Amino acid sequence: MRVQAGGAAGSTAVALEDATVAFRLADTRVYTAVEKARLSVEHGEFVAIVGPTGCGKSTLLNVAAGLLRPASGTVRIFDSPLTGLNRQAGYLFQADALFPWKTAIDNVAIGLEITGVDRREALARAQTWLNSVGLGGFAGRYPHMLSGGQRKRVGLAQVLIRDPKILLMDEPFGPLDAQTRQIMGNLLLELWTADRKAVLFVTHDLEEAIALADRVVIMSAGPGARIIGDWRVPLARPRDIFEVRLEKDFHSLHREIWSVLKDEVLKGYAQSAAG
Repeated sequence: MRVQAGGAAGSTAVALEDATVAFRLADTRVYTAVEKARLSVEHGEFVAIVGPTGCGKSTLLNVAAGLLRPASGTVRIFDSPLTGLNRQAGYLFQADALFPWKTAIDNVAIGLEITGVDRREALARAQTWLNSVGLGGFAGRYPHMLSGGQRKRVGLAQVLIRDPKILLMDEPFGPLDAQTRQIMGNLLLELWTADRKAVLFVTHDLEEAIALADRVVIMSAGPGARIIGDWRVPLARPRDIFEVRLEKDFHSLHREIWSVLKDEVLKGYAQSAAG
């Protein structure tokens, strides 16, 4: 069912109000990446953003993180204006953000150590988080000794150990094979169900978005990309994303969203081909 942006009742974790993001190019022209974006994510809500390549999905995530300041419009975090970095958010990137010279447990513990937590306590809590993501026996391994999925698990623990109120996730499972992506998706849902944080999740994969999220938001092709659709996902929780893709409601929603998204994807490819 298509809905207006806004989500479930409760405190609003992230609110973008007419946010426009523009960049000055080398030849002094101004490129408008995103135009008048209106999006809200409620506390405890999981929202996925899908759109063509280059439409500004990651740009919106960076605005919510405080890494980019919009040229116009406002950003509010738990009803307060965002004026710098979003200290309430944890950011999981597509590329690994692990230190190659540190073991898995040290990579997780460092998030606490830099805030002044005693190393012994930080290591104990890091071990607990490694246990939670199924890597309790891999604490002493370096990133190059881990598979892609295992490194993502370490990265997830690295973000969650700081207990952010908001999770910003930019194609976090993109580099993984299809089976590992589904395993990681179920792990993410298990951890999220235990502690309902607000999640803003960027993906190119519409099936992944529907399987994970409470709402799926669609962006148009750029430049001047806009949010052009917002759908509530009518699938019960808890979910197993191996099974949920077989449900009738899943396929009905996929067809409805794809009928809007496919035209934007084609526009995006045409613009890329034209240079």
